[in-house]
Amino acid sequence: MKQDFFSEAPPIIKEFLGYMGTVKGKSPLTVEEYFMDLRTFFRYIKQQRGTAPQDTPFEEIPIDDIDLALIRTITLTDVYEYMNFVSTQRKNKASTRSRKVSSLRAYFQYLTNKVNKLEHNPIAELETPKTKKSLPKYLTLEQSMELLNAVDGPYQSRDYCIITLFLNCGMRLSELVNINLRDIDSRERVMRITGKGNKERLVYLNDACMDAIGQYLQNRPADGVIDKDALFISRGRRRISPKTVQAMVNKYLEKIGLGGPGYSVHKLRHTAATLMYQYGDVDIRVLKDILGHENLGTTEIYTHISDAQMKKASDSNPLSKVRQKNGK
Repeated sequence: MKQDFFSEAPPIIKEFLGYMGTVKGKSPLTVEEYFMDLRTFFRYIKQQRGTAPQDTPFEEIPIDDIDLALIRTITLTDVYEYMNFVSTQRKNKASTRSRKVSSLRAYFQYLTNKVNKLEHNPIAELETPKTKKSLPKYLTLEQSMELLNAVDGPYQSRDYCIITLFLNCGMRLSELVNINLRDIDSRERVMRITGKGNKERLVYLNDACMDAIGQYLQNRPADGVIDKDALFISRGRRRISPKTVQAMVNKYLEKIGLGGPGYSVHKLRHTAATLMYQYGDVDIRVLKDILGHENLGTTEIYTHISDAQMKKASDSNPLSKVRQKNGK
């Protein structure tokens, strides 16, 4: 987490952030999001109670004086009024409000159950805003083949390997860029990757992955490489960055006419999950482990079915051939 953000936190929040990062194993980015959500909440509380310096813009209200005495006065009503504030005044979407609720819930649970600084949790009954369960965008099998065939240029073997891993393994962007050479076991045909919360899992490498990795390693830079352990190397001889991978994938998506809104690196993860589920008859519990999800509910969004599957299911109904007999 950025030090300038961390330095703004009072001790009672800083302790929570440390707990989430070290004990719960949350990523620095996630810890930073917790802080920003809590900062917005306590800025609102100070503004509403008139304890912020007069005429201070909302984004400049300091929270370094937040203490347990103030936190003890927080009520469920305060939080619901805050949620109305971020909805109407800050135009937060339901998904953003849902994240803010999760941050507050985690914080007050920590104060109540982990460090016993609160006798009871004032927001135990706080409800999460309902979010629209939309189906994720994904590439069809034909579009996936077209994307692979579109790869060219001086970094062809590297780019092809990256897209192959995305489409076959369903890994996250952060997981891909952090792969090291030693993480690949060619004999066992597996690769060790580190997911959210620093949790490791093994990913099976099918024939396409093994071939793509082998082709890339023959062309991987050998001289002047700064990050020698990294699997994927950038033009500057360093570990490839997420931004570089995003730009590369977007370039090829545009090349095949899928450069509009909604298509990105993460959609390749959706694609891998969808293709495995639709064509491989993969059990959702197996898919959960492949994708590195903590709970089954997260995986269920990938189990959307195609029109062809729905037609096949309908046609397979034993009553589908029954016709009405001639009558009045």
